Amino acid sequence: MKVLIRQATILCSSSPFNGQVKDILIVDGRISRISDTISESVDETITQNNIHVSAGWMDVFAHFAEPGFEHKETLESGSAAAAAGGFTDVMIIPNTQPAISSKSQVEYILQKSASLPVNIYPIATITKNAEGKELSEMYDMHASGAIAFSDGKNPVQSPGLLLKALQYISSIKGTIIQIPRDRSIGEKGLMNEGIISTRIGLPGIPAIAEELMIARDIELLKYTHSNLHITGVSTKKGIDLITTAKKDGLGISCSATPYHCFFNDEDLSQYDTNLKVHPPLRKKEDMLAIRKAVAEGLVDCIASHHFPEHWDDKTCEFEYAKNGMIGLESLFGAMNNNTQTLIEQLTINPRKIFGLQPVFIEEGSKACLTIFDPDQSYIFDAKMIRSKSRNSPFIGKQLKGKVIGIINENFIVLN
Repeated sequence: MKVLIRQATILCSSSPFNGQVKDILIVDGRISRISDTISESVDETITQNNIHVSAGWMDVFAHFAEPGFEHKETLESGSAAAAAGGFTDVMIIPNTQPAISSKSQVEYILQKSASLPVNIYPIATITKNAEGKELSEMYDMHASGAIAFSDGKNPVQSPGLLLKALQYISSIKGTIIQIPRDRSIGEKGLMNEGIISTRIGLPGIPAIAEELMIARDIELLKYTHSNLHITGVSTKKGIDLITTAKKDGLGISCSATPYHCFFNDEDLSQYDTNLKVHPPLRKKEDMLAIRKAVAEGLVDCIASHHFPEHWDDKTCEFEYAKNGMIGLESLFGAMNNNTQTLIEQLTINPRKIFGLQPVFIEEGSKACLTIFDPDQSYIFDAKMIRSKSRNSPFIGKQLKGKVIGIINENFIVLN
């Protein structure tokens, strides 16, 4: 199959064509030619004003819910949502039923998703069934294809257990992923603790619950000299702790979510359950600090924290609503303030951190491309959602940066 992308601005710092406007010819899943103009009979021509092309985007923390929770999402619907959002690669968390806690579960995900247009990488559990009690068989799961290890929505609370996990994965050069939350602090909290939580009468989760966990895990990392990725950092102090740890030469990286850059606890005044998330939305000052850290490249990756939830679990009292929102389809439009830095956070950094081969835009390379218009503003509409769930507070919001589609070898998905 032949596909021609006409007059696209190439955004790929590793490409000799970076920043140039070129025609790109793709033949049978490989980039055949890159030139000023290409005249050739093709099966599909992609042309649009202000079209841009980068290496395929990668998300490092999403929930596709299968097996066990197919009413929320499946591998197929999650893949469709990812492709609509511009992602060619997605790392999925292990909080399924059963959990991705054995080599057979890792292999199930890889085999079931092999025919999908998006590359899906299973994150395996740190502890058996993500229960936080004893270590899982991480070596076997790594050998079967697990890209990293995390208990997903249930961050490991025991420092002794996490220390052992960090030591264990050193031999295989693996990476532990943690959401920063000490559950013993603000255990019954529903939102960020502060003036807003007091005003609207909801129990709070103090920032120290996150910052203490980050500080603890950094100390464990110093001891083990392993690799740790903190995802969903939501406070300025959390970013400062991680930045200092990087300067000290530790193997630490971090990712931020779109919603921690777009919303803050003031947005909860209407008790919108779609804004009930984990970690919670913090103060406006924290939101601005996370946004600044993303723009300056202090944040390594962007993580969608795409957590689909059924209508029944969101259309209820705030107290009983489950945490999470979907985020793959709206991520680029919500985060697109510094396009060049954002593209690196979606393409280069995640592959480097999690040990995948880099993607190049050059003749002879496999086609793994995201096509987009970084300047197009639009209203995000529910009709744009390909996920099985609709729990998104971005519906009705004006976003900037429209995804046109992806090409992942022989797969072409256009919006």
